[in-house]
Amino acid sequence: MARRQSAAGLLGPGPQTHPSAALPLAWAWAALIVYASLYPFTGWRWPPGLPAQELLRLPWPRYFIPFDISSNLLAYGPLGLLLTVLRLRQGQGVVVAMLGALAAASVLSYAMEVTQHLLPQRVPSSLDWVTNSAGAAGGALLALLGHHWGWLQRWQAGRKRWLEPGNGGALTLLLLWPVALLFPVPVPLGLGQVGEALRIRLVNLLEDVPWAASASTWLEAVDVPDQALSPLAEGLAVVLGLLSPCLLAFAAARPGWRRLGLALGLAAVAVGATTLSTALNFGPMHAFAWRTPGTLAAMVVALALAVAGLGLRPRLAGALALVALTGLVVLIHQAPTDPYFAQSLQGWEQGQFVRFHGLAQWVGWLWPYAALAWLLGRVAEA
Repeated sequence: MARRQSAAGLLGPGPQTHPSAALPLAWAWAALIVYASLYPFTGWRWPPGLPAQELLRLPWPRYFIPFDISSNLLAYGPLGLLLTVLRLRQGQGVVVAMLGALAAASVLSYAMEVTQHLLPQRVPSSLDWVTNSAGAAGGALLALLGHHWGWLQRWQAGRKRWLEPGNGGALTLLLLWPVALLFPVPVPLGLGQVGEALRIRLVNLLEDVPWAASASTWLEAVDVPDQALSPLAEGLAVVLGLLSPCLLAFAAARPGWRRLGLALGLAAVAVGATTLSTALNFGPMHAFAWRTPGTLAAMVVALALAVAGLGLRPRLAGALALVALTGLVVLIHQAPTDPYFAQSLQGWEQGQFVRFHGLAQWVGWLWPYAALAWLLGRVAEA
């Protein structure tokens, strides 16, 4: 009997029937790694004088940058963890799950390093490949320890107690929300301001296309907001910025006192992520510069509204979340880009944060629209 139990533990607990949030999280994290590895996606060319077979060889760097090494370890650690958890949930044994996750992450890292040969602003390195793989191995090992000590089982049991079945997409969105808040925004918690970036990219894309000259001219003539939001509009944007994820959580969570914990947790995450973002952009001395009386009052109002909605049915909470997200997107596109905001963006794009630029930028831009898509999908299913 002991041998059978040991073999069962090695082979895994058997496939899980309910969907896992690890799958969408792993896809999202891999996509963000691809973007961060190939940013800024300009200047593609074949390296002069480099034979095709040499493209597969990664040079060893002449010097080491501690920031690059640590960022590589941290970037691939979550991917290794998520892939291992996913394979364990599929019923694979611990050895097979770890080796499969490590192989997938290592292949992705090698593909990114080889592709960087074609980008003049990126430098491929075998050290990056090694540290990326080491980070993935560390994440996979952490997943195995969590499986051995029962952390993953307790996580699944807690998820069943807090969330309705089939809400892995909502859980993924809530876990990505702090990452989205790390990218500098013109208004605290004001995610989704992607319109101006899309307009500029479309103008650049269509400027040399003869049949699209009228469309390019129209895009260039679009008025860009140049006046700051009124205090009332800015406060409303902050309210909707915090209320939206709370209502999204209520649409996925079981009614009851646990919703209060979700609302308080999201408020704490909002404060922590915004403080960290401000510190990264303007320095630790200005980490709390965002805490104006108007912003704090708006967050208190949002939290009070969330507490008032603790008893909402999930479908009604989802409908209100759709309204809140739509209002947030509309309001945030009325906010101009001030000089300090532009300066912080330049620091992200030209400084050490270039490796995290795509990670936070795209999540911050697209998070509200992904949440809208998930909520609309729930409405369609209903």
